[in-house]
Amino acid sequence: MKTIHKVLLISLMLLVINGFSENQKVEPVPEEILTGLKTGNAKMLAASFNQNVELVILNDDNVYSKAQAEQIVSGFFSQNQPEKFSILHQVGKEGAKYIIGQLFTKQGVFRVGFLLKKSEGKEIIHQLRIEKQD
Repeated sequence: MKTIHKVLLISLMLLVINGFSENQKVEPVPEEILTGLKTGNAKMLAASFNQNVELVILNDDNVYSKAQAEQIVSGFFSQNQPEKFSILHQVGKEGAKYIIGQLFTKQGVFRVGFLLKKSEGKEIIHQLRIEKQD
């Protein structure tokens, strides 16, 4: 009898956990952002930048205009040619999400994080972090 109670309790817990995870699903990251990161195409990535973007790239941490941010990201990509980008984790709620991933380059692996907010039906990058992964 106790075994049946344990099985029912575990089944109930799994259903509850599954229900919570269904509510936590986050929309996929726009393809142009992923392609920009995978290929090192700063222009493509910058097309999704907000008018002002908080950039944290290695030791540089500041808020830049869209055009300045594109130049800085382009400089990073020219020194660190991307080979692959993969998403490790993403969390969000309606209208905003944060993505964490790994950028594999010829010069090493970098941890990338970016904040997307929905604006006029399009997801816009408000913050981009690229840090050397140890």
